[in-house]
Amino acid sequence: MNIKILDLNYKPTDIAVGSARSCYVGKSIVTPEMAQNWDKKSELLNSIFKAGHHTTLQHYHFTILIEGMSRHLIWRLLHSHMFYNSEQVSQRYAKMRIENFYIPKVANQEKWNSYYNKMFEYYELFCKKLEPIMKDKLPKFQQDSAKKKAQEMARYLLPVGMKAHLYHTINVVTALRYLNAVNFLPESQIEAKEFANKLEIEMLRIDSNLKPLIEFAKNQKAVFPKINMDKYRSENSVKIFDIVNHNFEMNANYAGVLRESNLFLDESLLGGFNSYIKLSFSADAQNQRHRRSPAIRPAVKDIYRRDYYIPPIIKDNLLDEYKKAINCSYYFFEEESKNIEFGEAIYALTNAHNIEILEKDDFNEFTHKAQMRLCYNAQQEIFDIVYEQIRQLEENGVNTDNFLPPCAVRYKEGIRPYCPEGDRFCGVKVWKLKFSEYKREI
Repeated sequence: MNIKILDLNYKPTDIAVGSARSCYVGKSIVTPEMAQNWDKKSELLNSIFKAGHHTTLQHYHFTILIEGMSRHLIWRLLHSHMFYNSEQVSQRYAKMRIENFYIPKVANQEKWNSYYNKMFEYYELFCKKLEPIMKDKLPKFQQDSAKKKAQEMARYLLPVGMKAHLYHTINVVTALRYLNAVNFLPESQIEAKEFANKLEIEMLRIDSNLKPLIEFAKNQKAVFPKINMDKYRSENSVKIFDIVNHNFEMNANYAGVLRESNLFLDESLLGGFNSYIKLSFSADAQNQRHRRSPAIRPAVKDIYRRDYYIPPIIKDNLLDEYKKAINCSYYFFEEESKNIEFGEAIYALTNAHNIEILEKDDFNEFTHKAQMRLCYNAQQEIFDIVYEQIRQLEENGVNTDNFLPPCAVRYKEGIRPYCPEGDRFCGVKVWKLKFSEYKREI
């Protein structure tokens, strides 16, 4: 794994101390340059940090270039909270490569290479077999995208040990939390600690004055939450509960690309609901990008059973081969769980493996999520999840007319073009359809 923090003109501790002193110096703002050589800089920095006054450390952000981190660790740590921004290589649109797999340090390398090669062969086979099926389903003007659509479905067979590269931006407090959290993760701890060690080196390269804060953070006590999913589990993949019904008015703030609804908050913030959701690793990796839609993600071991998502197009065309591939992955994973422990064998599970989460949404955030995920170009699995959440809200008396795909919102507000996707237009005039008429083939 390689990581590098991009260099900026200022040091995080100079900004933190300058901003802290500016709160108490009435004459003028205290600039980072003024804070740099102040004789009480270290004393103030340590004092405010240990007292929990962390806003001063949130002005500075680390933009980290990461190569070679497993998708499971990205899911478990980097994208499991709300305080980040990431741009990550897509498995939907970029063809994956066999050399990009993480092998646990405690595992038999030859055995894992053999397993990864086998699963990658399945992935390439499904890419090849799905492409003509996709071409047959797509409108003529979209048939050039058949290959990428095939990759999108075939990627369910890739193990979560597949590595990724990404830009990842966090503030100083979040970075310090990472250094502590790696000691308490239920999975991928060895890889996580490797990341933390490299992150610490980079942070100190940027600003050596962070050393006492880093040492303090690393020794904080923490616990990974234990969740009793039996209280929430449903026979259905989606179950909403704790609904707070509050009507609000859809307007141009929800339709424009700037999404001013995030700035001009209205009564939509007062409504909301919680959800139990069973979904694949792959879908939840997308779901995590909705940072205002936080979720509880239990230790995988606590909710583990053989359970996996089957894309409808695979169910209709390649089901037996798909099951064969998935069963191969479960057999290997369960054997390795006995050899190297569950939390390190986790990398063998596929993107298709189903997990369970508990999610919280307010209506302000959910209008945006509905726009992104009811789009016919959205990942099909997460489209179906959001559709079901809205259907259940409607069933429970909530006015769901505001939870629409982007084209329907823009149509409602008279903003042209109705579809904002340009040449990625799906070919269906969804804005003319009723919610009950939404239907996806792929």
